[in-house]
Amino acid sequence: MRDFQKPGRSAVMAMNGICATSHPLAAEAAVDILKRGGNAVDAAIAGAVLLGLAEPQMTGIGGDCFALISPAGGDDVIAVNGSGRAPKAASAEALRLAGHDTVPASSAHAVTIPGAVDAFCTMSETWGKLGLADSLAPAIRYMQDGLPVTPRTVFDWRIAADALQGVARDHYLLNGQAPKVGDVFRLPAQARLLERIAKDGRSAFYDGEAAEDMVAALTAAGGVHTLEDFAATECTISAPLSGTYKGRELLEHPPNGQGVTAHLLLNILSNFDLASMDPLGADRAHIEAEAAKLAYDARNRFLADPDHMTRLDHLTSPETAARLAALIDPKRAMESATKISESVHKETIYITVVDRDRMAVSLIYSVFHSFGSGIASEKYGILFQNRGAGFSLAKNHPNEMGGGKRPMHTIIPAMVRDQGRVSMPFGVMGGQYQPNGHARVMTNLTDFGMDPQTALDTPRCFAQDGKLQVERGYSDEVRAELAAKGHDVVTPETAIGGAQAIVIHENGVLEGASDPRKDGCAIGY
Repeated sequence: MRDFQKPGRSAVMAMNGICATSHPLAAEAAVDILKRGGNAVDAAIAGAVLLGLAEPQMTGIGGDCFALISPAGGDDVIAVNGSGRAPKAASAEALRLAGHDTVPASSAHAVTIPGAVDAFCTMSETWGKLGLADSLAPAIRYMQDGLPVTPRTVFDWRIAADALQGVARDHYLLNGQAPKVGDVFRLPAQARLLERIAKDGRSAFYDGEAAEDMVAALTAAGGVHTLEDFAATECTISAPLSGTYKGRELLEHPPNGQGVTAHLLLNILSNFDLASMDPLGADRAHIEAEAAKLAYDARNRFLADPDHMTRLDHLTSPETAARLAALIDPKRAMESATKISESVHKETIYITVVDRDRMAVSLIYSVFHSFGSGIASEKYGILFQNRGAGFSLAKNHPNEMGGGKRPMHTIIPAMVRDQGRVSMPFGVMGGQYQPNGHARVMTNLTDFGMDPQTALDTPRCFAQDGKLQVERGYSDEVRAELAAKGHDVVTPETAIGGAQAIVIHENGVLEGASDPRKDGCAIGY
């Protein structure tokens, strides 16, 4: 239990249904759907699509989504892959010949076909109860009338505003400027498009006028996208990946999502006695950072479109994790995970909802970088993700860009299953941080006995691009200790990630936790 004399928030407890997400009006819209007889899928779609207005720098219908769904009446879990594919004419060789070593993130070459709308339509038709029109109604209303912009969204918007290009600046700036706190933001053109999707389904987005609007914008920006690429978009349904950490089963979305990276990271960490360490001490932060370097290096080597990936068993193997763990020096930061691990590998906005019937949905929906590619369509203002920046341009790499391929994806929803019972859908936003965030939440809960809200509140650190980002919640003494171990310690400009979780207790109580790093909350009834 938290100290009530210090700043913080309590968990939200409910019996009938609950939603946790990064904006309160999106959570409220989801719970309202539940109160009107909808289920968790109906509610998750309602909240997610509304987040495209509430946090447009984070997500929107020009993006992708992944979801884990646990239907009512059982503990089976289904994985929905709503990530789009590269256009058929995409070519790594063409970009190499143009002098590129990586896919330019702010170019049309980085735009894969948006997959979220197809996934939402499929989810609604297959597992929903009320229908797509009811799920889209809150977003349509708010996009017409507008939403006041909240503090964290303003903070992110100002940092990323320069990424917006051409007509995107008309749709996503107010009089040429990023909005201020309390300014009202609208997307009336998208409201009209959502009305058409509510009436006609996926064809209203992937065929006809909307598709023509998107293709025109992308080809004008140098893309090779066609109407046929949009018409062929289709989500895929599969089983999740299962891993265990100290007796708890963690379900992750399979590739091309990076959920297996969280499994590998936890498998590496299981070789250390984390529970004996100070949860906010230098030793725990150091071991986690070193393990993350190794897990992310393995991800970058092997993760790809599942049709082109051959080393999944290598990444999930406890033996691989043990060999990587043995490379970690408890006293010193490694200079290069790639060099040190070569012998091991030489063969080669988030929303969660639980309803009255205990259907659970864990859904993450994103445009990747802030404002994605920065490119938007003219008529409907559809802002395109830049997921194609997740491709490699290295020749013969399993994740090499190619027509019809899905790139390595950072967004990963998760669920915990305890003794066969789905007990906690959760997710951690934050781009590359997400697998590290999943591991941090799991170890906070399992090794340190934190309640879910405390597990999300606790300060974070993340090793990326040669720096160890350490949030201000860590003490100066810990920062000094980490520097003495050889880490290049920096304070990140923005808070690291943003998480949401719902615990389904055996007595029927639902416990919602929401990350204070975002503007959102958990709401139940």
